[in-house]
Amino acid sequence: MGGISIWQLLIIALIVVLLFGTKKLRSLGGDLGGAVKGFKNAMSSEEDKKALEDADAAKPVQTAQTAQTTQQATEKKPESNKEQA
Repeated sequence: MGGISIWQLLIIALIVVLLFGTKKLRSLGGDLGGAVKGFKNAMSSEEDKKALEDADAAKPVQTAQTAQTTQQATEKKPESNKEQA
């Protein structure tokens, strides 16, 4: 009653194939698929960036005391290597 039947779709598809040819339609489909894939990759990379930023924000901030302890530990390592040699 107002919808498109399967026969009408087949006729339209046949006309499109005759007008453009199969090679052009195949390349158009490949280009469209590549564009969709690129869009999905861009969206997933944006989500990954947001997840990394959220994870970095959740890490505790290093205090001056822990920074000093870390620095002292790294300074002692070269001295211990000299003593062994």
